[in-house]
Amino acid sequence: MTEKLNFSSDYTKGAYPDILKRMTETNLMQTSGYGLDEISESARNRIREACGCRNAAVEFLSGGTQTNAVMIDALLRSYQGVIAAVTGHISVHEAGAIESNGHKVLELPHRYGKLSAKSAEKYLEDYYNDANHEHMVMPGMIYLSHPTEYGTLYTKEELTAFRGICDRFGISLYVDGARLAYALSCPENDVTLKDLAALCDAFYIGGTKCGAMFGEAAVIPDPDKIPHLFTIIKQHGALFAKGRLMGLQFDELFRDGLYERIGKPAIKAADSLREALLERGYNLCFGSPTNQVFCVMENEALERLGEKVEYGFWEKYDDRHTVIRFATDWGTTEEEINALIKALP
Repeated sequence: MTEKLNFSSDYTKGAYPDILKRMTETNLMQTSGYGLDEISESARNRIREACGCRNAAVEFLSGGTQTNAVMIDALLRSYQGVIAAVTGHISVHEAGAIESNGHKVLELPHRYGKLSAKSAEKYLEDYYNDANHEHMVMPGMIYLSHPTEYGTLYTKEELTAFRGICDRFGISLYVDGARLAYALSCPENDVTLKDLAALCDAFYIGGTKCGAMFGEAAVIPDPDKIPHLFTIIKQHGALFAKGRLMGLQFDELFRDGLYERIGKPAIKAADSLREALLERGYNLCFGSPTNQVFCVMENEALERLGEKVEYGFWEKYDDRHTVIRFATDWGTTEEEINALIKALP
């Protein structure tokens, strides 16, 4: 049986070779648990340096849903909710994790995955202008993904606008960076790690989809924003006993600027695929410049493609067509992308 090409997601491969090598080299090492070891502290310092934020709190959690659930719960009061695009990961693909902590996701319309600063501002104004707002869920945070679930990017100017709105209404700005490495490697991106540290109350640096075997790094530029975060993580059952294993991965990812360039093969591969799809007359339905490629394909053609390629279902386009997603990653090779292009019906 011939193995299919797999472009269904960007977390199907194991880990960047340097990480596996370091894991093997330190396998029998015995250190303190829960991320209180020297390797994890080295990783924190590398991240602080990359973010230009010497005093930032940095905590390692095992996955994106877990990180979002812990951080959002830690930042909000019990009576507050979080503003997010209707397509946001916390709105769709986290099985109500935010709501299970008692916080409503306050969904707003999107444009190709992006939330508009104006729509968020209007929502907040309408809330406070409503005479009955004390009976309603108070918005306490704006949640953004960079890149978004559609692979689109926020600009520094847009993030600065969100920061101004959050300051005006006294709420938090939180950015989900599950695929942040692919934003940082994209020529169209103008948002740096230092910008995120300057503009956000908290954000996380994705590892699972960006070269790590597992793990995300939550960054809180002002540690006083979330007192006792370590204890909050423990309370949520999210404190990883063998914390060194996550710290080690980020120690490698942030060695010599690797994280900021690890996504380049994914962007190059995605660009090649986009070019090939357009040459063959396929409709690219979202203008994604990062590692996710969305196209419209006839259902009959999809059946033939599915015999050779694993892809991601996105949504029905009409009765005869479907929107699908191809996701490249840090390890995608030129040979793999050429084989995918050859397999296109």
